[in-house]
Amino acid sequence: MKEIKSIIQLYNTLKGSGEKCAIAQVVRVEESSYRREGARMLVFESGVFEGGISGGCLEGDALQRSQIAILKQQPSIVTYDTSKEKEIGVGLGCNGIIDVLISPITEEAPLMAMLQKCISERGEHIIATITALQGLEAVQLGESFYYDADSSTLNDCPNQQLKEFIQEKISEVRGKNKSKTYYFKEGTQTASIFIELIPPQFHLAIYGDNYDVYPLLDMAKVLDWDVSLVGNVQKLKKEKLRSVQGLYPKDGEDRPEIDQRTAILLMAHDFKTDSANLRTLIKSDAPYIASLGPRKRFDKMVRDFEANDIVFSKEELDRIFAPCGLEIGANTPEEIATSIFGEILGVFSGNKGGMLRHKEGPIHERA
Repeated sequence: MKEIKSIIQLYNTLKGSGEKCAIAQVVRVEESSYRREGARMLVFESGVFEGGISGGCLEGDALQRSQIAILKQQPSIVTYDTSKEKEIGVGLGCNGIIDVLISPITEEAPLMAMLQKCISERGEHIIATITALQGLEAVQLGESFYYDADSSTLNDCPNQQLKEFIQEKISEVRGKNKSKTYYFKEGTQTASIFIELIPPQFHLAIYGDNYDVYPLLDMAKVLDWDVSLVGNVQKLKKEKLRSVQGLYPKDGEDRPEIDQRTAILLMAHDFKTDSANLRTLIKSDAPYIASLGPRKRFDKMVRDFEANDIVFSKEELDRIFAPCGLEIGANTPEEIATSIFGEILGVFSGNKGGMLRHKEGPIHERA
């Protein structure tokens, strides 16, 4: 989401200059690649760009190809085989095949409005993009369609058979929570469609107001996460709170909205406050609820709850991380913040953490 925000910001800054632009997007990956499907870069004809499709290896060539696409006003697919040492004149080490769709952006193209919608409205967004086609009328290479979840409809797709096919596959993408390319065939009509699932931004909800929240706020800002904080805001430095979207007085009634992309940190350093917050927040949809402090502190919370006939289910206990963080020898607030963020990312991605050199198989799941 951070990349999309940066792309939209540059687009809005320069669109009034009269400069034309194009989007280069990774739409298919075989084997290894630094960036995965969905990675984008926005390129203006002057060479100004934002975003990326690799670790820096492919951007120069993609920039030039984007400028050609802008000049011709024609979309194209470029395939990079990074396993070949002489690919585009440099030796690349990822050993994968990457398809990049390069599409000129015109005033009629709705893609930028779709991306603006993704960053403006918290929720799940789905964009279907044509990455190859043959024999299909009224549909163009690089054309994108937005899926309206409220009406379960793919907007503005002119081909009814293709529309029904994409809508069926969107159900599969949502079920697996993973973007994917699908292949449509009806007689002599064929098409490849990249169905991209863009989930809501990660949301960090902090229940605490001591100085150890500062590294967490700094790191969340770097990662461009949404942040809410519940506590006595008068205790905290105002300049540190500028990146916090939601501030909630601890004695007030308003509280952050919690969803399945929210990580909760209970760090009031007050046993009664953390216990009361846990009792309420365990009923939320948050998949990650962290309680700072040693295990015996949390065990005492559980005993106190049980003494009042409050028993956590296994599913609820599985969502509570106490003590929280990865075991990396963290001591300072900055190190502890690093440990906690690593654990949060592991939980959201369904991974346990650990050293990649001990991982069996590829770093990323293969298509």
